[in-house]
Amino acid sequence: MSKFYARRRLSILGALTALIASVAVLNGPSASAALPTPVSAATARSYLSQLTVATESRTGYDRDLFPTWITISGTCNTREYILKRDGSNVVTNSACTATSGSWYSPYDGATWTAASDVDIDHLVPLAEAWDSGASAWTTAQRQAFANDVTRPQLLAVTDNVNQSKGDQDPATWMPSLTSYRCTYVRAWVQVKYYYDLSVDSAEKSALTGYLANC
Repeated sequence: MSKFYARRRLSILGALTALIASVAVLNGPSASAALPTPVSAATARSYLSQLTVATESRTGYDRDLFPTWITISGTCNTREYILKRDGSNVVTNSACTATSGSWYSPYDGATWTAASDVDIDHLVPLAEAWDSGASAWTTAQRQAFANDVTRPQLLAVTDNVNQSKGDQDPATWMPSLTSYRCTYVRAWVQVKYYYDLSVDSAEKSALTGYLANC
């Protein structure tokens, strides 16, 4: 993901980059969530038109059926990996626990300096996935979904905002920061499409409306 450049002239380039970065910090949020860029609105609309519309069922759901926070890299589990990815100036100890840093929550525009104030949101909640097809998956498939750092599915956000969202879909919950809503619905549709999950009629109607304004 990172890009590295070569040699001497780069000292000038590096100084320039640092200057630009410092200006950005002064003029913007202290940290910026690094959700993998979702598909375009046009692609999301195309994906949405292909999703199966079905009634959802919560029968048999248990969060433990989605093993979470597996090892992603070195000593870092999924939560720690996302905290490092989405934070600014994150410092970790030998166990990969974040000891300092700054996290900007794109759902509500808040910035936090304690990792304990930050939750890792499953953009498409685990219960919502169960309701719309994951009940038929193997445990290994559910684990892959719950720890997917490749698709735009995991994001560091304000803990109580994540808790208020719960397992709701876009028909009943959207980020309070309206400028993030287009990103949110594009990501939602991309994840549902990739994992071949269904949508219910109210969910599809809400997604259609939001995507029309993207």
